[in-house]
Amino acid sequence: MSLTSILSAEAIEKAVMDCQVPDSFCHKKFFSLCGLSSKTPKEVQDVFQILDDDKSGFIEESELKYFLQRFVPGARTLTEAETKSFISAADGDSDGKVGVEEFRSLVQS
Repeated sequence: MSLTSILSAEAIEKAVMDCQVPDSFCHKKFFSLCGLSSKTPKEVQDVFQILDDDKSGFIEESELKYFLQRFVPGARTLTEAETKSFISAADGDSDGKVGVEEFRSLVQS
């Protein structure tokens, strides 16, 4: 499964282009622009599975750094501040990683 089987390539490109400047990434805006925030819980879970690169059941900080590159190869990496902000927004149980339910809650909030 690929991200473009869930989200349109055009919407993904628009969302990634919107945050090309370092420290301009906003997860809420990104999820809205790429169309993820309007997807079903199952579709959001499918995107989570794609983003969980090591298939651990969690998206760790090391994986979040490359978040944009999972959508568009060659996109920039998130800055340390963006990565920490993203983790902080999603990590409801403060374990330093994002589970599928935390991700779904963040996307659909």
